[in-house]
Amino acid sequence: MKIRPVILCGGAGTRLWPNAKKHQAKQFIDFGNWTLLGKTLERVKASIFDAPIISTNTKYLKQVKQHLKKHKIRKFKIVLEPAKRNTAPAILSTALIKDIPNEQPLMFLAADHLIEKVGLFNKAIKKNQKKLTHNNIFIFGIKPTMPSSEFGYFLTKNNKVSRFVEKPKEARAKQIISKKGYWNSGMFYLRKDSIINNFKKYQPNIYRNCNKAVTKAKYKSNVYYLNKRAFTKATAKSFDYAILEKTKDINAIKLDIPWSDLGSWKEICKMYGRNKRHYFKKKNVFHRPWGSYVNLFNGKEFLIKELYVKPKGILSLQKHHHRAEHWVVTHGKPKITLNKKYFTMKPDETIFIPLGAIHRIENPYKKPVKIIEAQVGSILKETDIVRYQDVYGRVK
Repeated sequence: MKIRPVILCGGAGTRLWPNAKKHQAKQFIDFGNWTLLGKTLERVKASIFDAPIISTNTKYLKQVKQHLKKHKIRKFKIVLEPAKRNTAPAILSTALIKDIPNEQPLMFLAADHLIEKVGLFNKAIKKNQKKLTHNNIFIFGIKPTMPSSEFGYFLTKNNKVSRFVEKPKEARAKQIISKKGYWNSGMFYLRKDSIINNFKKYQPNIYRNCNKAVTKAKYKSNVYYLNKRAFTKATAKSFDYAILEKTKDINAIKLDIPWSDLGSWKEICKMYGRNKRHYFKKKNVFHRPWGSYVNLFNGKEFLIKELYVKPKGILSLQKHHHRAEHWVVTHGKPKITLNKKYFTMKPDETIFIPLGAIHRIENPYKKPVKIIEAQVGSILKETDIVRYQDVYGRVK
């Protein structure tokens, strides 16, 4: 039996746009002729997978259909949530639709994850298929590349998950990594009957209401419109909290592959840094007295640059009215001014420059400084620079 991929595509992506009233959901952002949902749809074309099921909401239905058409996926089902109820009801509702047999293996994927080395990922899915039972759950762990407070972790004993740790502080994350902890990727793998059995046992309210929502759903043109009255009665809980923290039968599939949820501008900057050859165009290089910069990608209300600050180069002391900035240092040790604070940064360190903050980059050393910068805002032009001091005489 082939594995049925279920793509959870209801996230709003608010972490990237904290102050914006209107913002793009992360899975639909164009990062340079590709989106995270598009990458996910391409992944599930592998021969081990059956036709995908997409769990989303009315707001995103049009964009989901556009993506399916663009990626030439003709066989699919869409399960439409009438209200936000978190991942537990979303996961259960997709599993309950009638064209999934009881013993069907289901692979739950987030629409907004970037996974490289897909061959290794799919191999791990296939390898563990025979181990699925009517009760157990497999979750995918990613070997951490650094201690991060942006991800959840889990610890294992004989490949069984012994403990979950939700987004710890960096010092605690270091301890977890030293105990061979893995990032919790939020990708789950289990059979339909295991989902039903676990929800019946641990979340009867969610099971009862989601079952009603699916039974009374309207079905038209491959789309299940879940019954609103029943679905809104289901308790809003995450799958982690509702099921994973209660059941003892959780197995870990540990992967050492490049993975990111691109959930912060730091992660996005790093992604562009890793792939800058792909985005680099000579016509987008601009020279300045302090060095140069190259525009790598101009997105919708964001711009990604690489700054090159030559030895002894100093940018003007400046602020912006229309944009905030996120910097990731990739080379050298820049001296930073941020309002009334002065400090030196090292490679792989990151800093946020809020809208209106007075700031400056200096390179007092003999080695050049390189910074990947994400500008986020409504106007992303050089005209939005208010200079206070400048060693090159550019203050009017």
